[in-house]
Amino acid sequence: MIKIGFIGLGTMGSPMAANLLRKGFPVTVFNRTPGKAAELTGLGAASAATPAEVTRDADLVITMISNDNAIQEVYYGDNGILGAVKPGTVVMDSSTISPSLAKQLAEDAASKQAKFLDAPVTGSKPAAESGTLVFMIGGDEAVVDKIKEPLLAMGRNIIYMGPSGSGATAKLAHNTIVGINIAAFVEGLAIATSGGIDPSAFLELVNSGGAASKMAELKTPKLLGRDFSVQFSLELMLKDLRLSSVLSDSLKTPTPMLEAAKSLFQMGESKGLGELDVSALGQCYEEWIGKQLNGPKL
Repeated sequence: MIKIGFIGLGTMGSPMAANLLRKGFPVTVFNRTPGKAAELTGLGAASAATPAEVTRDADLVITMISNDNAIQEVYYGDNGILGAVKPGTVVMDSSTISPSLAKQLAEDAASKQAKFLDAPVTGSKPAAESGTLVFMIGGDEAVVDKIKEPLLAMGRNIIYMGPSGSGATAKLAHNTIVGINIAAFVEGLAIATSGGIDPSAFLELVNSGGAASKMAELKTPKLLGRDFSVQFSLELMLKDLRLSSVLSDSLKTPTPMLEAAKSLFQMGESKGLGELDVSALGQCYEEWIGKQLNGPKL
């Protein structure tokens, strides 16, 4: 059976690694912040002290890390992945990173006779926990075929996007839609709330009509219950929108809606909402209209 190394045990990484363990894969884990491996070692994972230690004996190394700077540290730093990777190893990053970094990682892995896939996911925390993520993958399609079994232990679908960098590009385009969708959803709810419409009735309408979306489905109970615990954080959404803005500039693609959504999420971050769920963007609108989006006045 494929030996797996898993690096990055946050909101998404920990349940992904847990699903691999439940399917019987041998998994060695590492997290930059100590203490996050305890639950997984209880499920049978081995724990490593460095990314290099994770990598040396693995057939497949998966990283799920927050941003480009953290990826640089884990791959290129002292005791990093690329200093320890052996020929034939598949290294797969499921974070949301810039396409340019994904292409560089593929080149540098190839220089070690290893294979790199940029394989971000969609589905957020609930899908990570239930093993129903969707992988969008850039790189060598033949390599993707070789690791389908562990991928399907964590997800329900694998979509091949093209050569290196294609997975990262697809994820930024996808999350641009998600960010705009969330902003539109919250703004529509603010209009209804300001106009005296019962929020629960309005959101029933949204989820039953042409405005229905996966985000509306996920965020309706969070907004009505004022539960801003993280499924996907506001600060990570803003990070992705910033990356998408840089990408669209490089592609000379006009993105006025992306820029508007990015500005709204920047306002949310400036209010200290970054570590809350993306639905906390609604708190900006609550301040502007003087009402909570679940009905009561502030």
